[in-house]
Amino acid sequence: MRIRKYVLILVLALVTFGINVTAQKLWTLEECINYAFENNIEIKQSLLSVNAADMDLAQSKYNLAPSLNASSSHSFGWGRSFDQSANKYASRNTQQSYFTVSSQVTLFNGLQLINNVRQKQFDYLAEKYNSDKIRNDMSLNVAAGFLQILFTIELANNAQRQVDISSQQIERTKKQVEAGAVAQGSLFDIEAQGAADEANLISTTNSVNLAYLDLMQLLDMEANENFDIEKPILEIIGSPTLLPAEMIYNKSVMIMPEIKSAEYRVESAERGLSIIKGARSPRLYANGSYGTNFSDQIDKSYIPGQPGYGEMISFGDQFKENRNGTLSFGLSIPIFNGYQVSTNIKKSKIYFESVNLSLESEKLRLRKNIEAAYADAIGAYQTFVSRKKSVDAYKESFKYTEEKFNVGMVNSTDYNVVKIQLANAESDLASSKFDYIFKTKILDFYLGRSLSLDDIANVIEK
Repeated sequence: MRIRKYVLILVLALVTFGINVTAQKLWTLEECINYAFENNIEIKQSLLSVNAADMDLAQSKYNLAPSLNASSSHSFGWGRSFDQSANKYASRNTQQSYFTVSSQVTLFNGLQLINNVRQKQFDYLAEKYNSDKIRNDMSLNVAAGFLQILFTIELANNAQRQVDISSQQIERTKKQVEAGAVAQGSLFDIEAQGAADEANLISTTNSVNLAYLDLMQLLDMEANENFDIEKPILEIIGSPTLLPAEMIYNKSVMIMPEIKSAEYRVESAERGLSIIKGARSPRLYANGSYGTNFSDQIDKSYIPGQPGYGEMISFGDQFKENRNGTLSFGLSIPIFNGYQVSTNIKKSKIYFESVNLSLESEKLRLRKNIEAAYADAIGAYQTFVSRKKSVDAYKESFKYTEEKFNVGMVNSTDYNVVKIQLANAESDLASSKFDYIFKTKILDFYLGRSLSLDDIANVIEK
């Protein structure tokens, strides 16, 4: 029996802590969060959206510049055809070339181009803060996963202590049974409780492994990678010093990316409304072109018998002599287009009201979350204090009961009841401790502080 228990303890210890032997590094909470920022697919996708919005912003600025295009053509003709360059009909093979450079610029169109640039600026900022919001959510999820590992490890340690206590008590009871001081039934009861403790240790050990797996999957790591975390010893000392929920909200509403993103969506919608209204304005634009042409039908003289008759003007001379340019201004006035502009303005106003409501909804959600987190933190601390007192009391009760059991004044049933009560109280205490730690980290998060355990970690367990 003794050999079997030692083997079981050794195997469980290797399963629980064996990863520490092969892991090349121990990950801190900050390192886990930074790794997620660099490798998480959702975050990468959000950054691509930010890059696309940045390109849209750049294009909106380019749209302010005049257009510039160049074109050329060369044609061949045969039979009787009209040569535009020579301005005459020819009944022979002809060649013509045209070269043109043209440009157009919008001088005024109701400030639509300017408002488009401003709208794209707000769209870019909204995407950027939306990406920051995804990063924030990821950091909270990683922190929760990190603390879950520490919590399950503490449960496993508590379970291991119960196994050790049961093993010691089984050996002591065996000696008492052999000496005739305790009935054989007491040994059976203690051994049954020892087996239950061993089963609980296996269960909590499996919970540790699953907690590791959850965090690794959150970090998009493969399950066969060597991974372990630093295990700070977290202690709650003194009562919490939390800022009032209203103060936390007033700070948070100014820095939380989801609020910033919603605010810039409102600004973007307002510029979008201005763009739609600008469609009612006349459009003033300017066109300019510069070109030249060549034809093999242009002679130096069109008078028979005169010098140059039948002699084509060279390409270079025609290129210089046929140069021409134009500059024109145009005004386009919208009069009636099937009420399209009016309908678009009404729809834009509806969208503007919608994003304003979305902003108010985000603020309301933030307020509710902060108020709930604040109440949870206070409640979690009170629960922790209460359960700590309970554990202290159960420890004294178990110590007293164990002493009485060793001298035969308490039966094995009463002993096991007190032992189970102590184990449950220790598990409840661990649960309330980590619940309080996470709730306070959430409040720190709303205040814009980085997620770290350094403020409550006394010793780092390597």
